[in-house]
Amino acid sequence: MSTEPTFERLVFCDVDDTLIRCTSATEFLRYYLAARHGRDGALRADEFLADLYGQIGRGLPREEANRAYHRIWRGHQLAELEVWARKWYAERSAAADFYIASTTAELRRHQAEGAAVALVSGSFPPLLGPVAEAVGARFVLCGRLERCGRVLTGRLEGPPAIGEGKRTMVRELLAQYPHIDPADCYAYGDHPSDRPMLRSVGHPLMVAPDGTLSPAVC
Repeated sequence: MSTEPTFERLVFCDVDDTLIRCTSATEFLRYYLAARHGRDGALRADEFLADLYGQIGRGLPREEANRAYHRIWRGHQLAELEVWARKWYAERSAAADFYIASTTAELRRHQAEGAAVALVSGSFPPLLGPVAEAVGARFVLCGRLERCGRVLTGRLEGPPAIGEGKRTMVRELLAQYPHIDPADCYAYGDHPSDRPMLRSVGHPLMVAPDGTLSPAVC
């Protein structure tokens, strides 16, 4: 039986504000803490996020901010969070504008031409599974959650999928398929921190807030 892959091109796509019209990790934190702890939970989420964004404004690197976000999940069971992530997705994705139409159309076009899609995101990993299923993504490249048994430690195993971390993950996946020329591949992003990923392929594109697509200047 042949084990050769059935695709000749890879398409890499950021998620937040590139494929979906929100910042999923921060929205989920508010959703989860409010659902579990009511007003006190909502206040805790708002205080944590205000402090985190304040640190970013004072120069905290996005990679470190991503690690700080994941630390809030220390002591939580992954299976439980996965259930809540699907609840959040079911409610949030019901909005007509949840998915950015121009990006989803591009992914469908690439898939019709035989490409495989890889989502590349620094978002909270349990949130990415439902999105990947919905758009038919074959791969999900993201931070790896460290666990002690069933419980999260609040740490990531390896780098977060931000900046150079995205480039590393993209290159590692490409290395698994040496028949694929990176010059033939596409990547979609919306933020300067996506540029390391975008520079890894021959067809980089930026997604503007209004959904307009344009070649990325890397």
